[in-house]
Amino acid sequence: MELRDLKSFMEVAEHGSFTKAAEHSYLSQPSLSKAVKKLEEEFHVSLFDRSTRHLHLTDAGKIVYRQGQQAFNMLNELPNLLKELTDAKIGEIKIGIPPLIGTLFFPYIARIFNGQFPNVKLVLVELGAKLIEQLVEEENIDVGLIVLPADESVFNVHPFIEDEFVLFIHEEHRLAQYTSVALTDLKDEQFIVFTKDFALHEFVIQTCKEAGFTPSISYESSQWDLIVELVASKLGVTILPKTIFIKQNNPVIKTIPLEEPALLWKIGIVTKKDAYHSFAIRKFLSLFP
Repeated sequence: MELRDLKSFMEVAEHGSFTKAAEHSYLSQPSLSKAVKKLEEEFHVSLFDRSTRHLHLTDAGKIVYRQGQQAFNMLNELPNLLKELTDAKIGEIKIGIPPLIGTLFFPYIARIFNGQFPNVKLVLVELGAKLIEQLVEEENIDVGLIVLPADESVFNVHPFIEDEFVLFIHEEHRLAQYTSVALTDLKDEQFIVFTKDFALHEFVIQTCKEAGFTPSISYESSQWDLIVELVASKLGVTILPKTIFIKQNNPVIKTIPLEEPALLWKIGIVTKKDAYHSFAIRKFLSLFP
């Protein structure tokens, strides 16, 4: 079935005759008749009762006319729907964020984006950074916020924010009065770190190894607030981004800067290279150049 044939049939049905339909549609009566005949042969039904002076729709004709109306209404709405899509007024973005990054920064991201595109749904997937990278690469999610560096042969990388790592300790710890500490000052300490599926787990261990020692790990957790509470219970020390100190509210926790060179926590927004990016995703990325 061709749309122009359906349109011709509906013109005839609306005007009640081939003559009047031809006058209003700029098509000849033979063309209209041929279009209706094609539909009748294709559907194996009669669309018009031609036994009287005026044309009347058969029961089959009424069904085709009603469905034709719905079809053309949907087609007429298509430009508006596409405009909404290209203006990023509708859509959905799946964002993968490690819990720590999500706690610290997702409310800000959501507020900024929602203020401009309130009808675009942000679907949050909370997993460790390593798993987030995998999901982005496999195109199971659209965007990931991860700890940099990332493989730029696989991902488009948009730097988002930098923070400095500091030492979190109990206020009664032997190092609490220091104005700064070197990593080597921590070689005999018990460390509390994130679990192995978090990028910060390997980061802390590798950083200590580069300073000349392998850290002794007393506890691992997937929750930053639990890590801080374990430090508050004098069960070890931890190295975390400075921003976390603002979020935590335990009065016995103290932070101490690490001596040069500063350890930086670099967060980036990644998408898969050469993957299709919807209009909504492009608008999202444009907020974080």
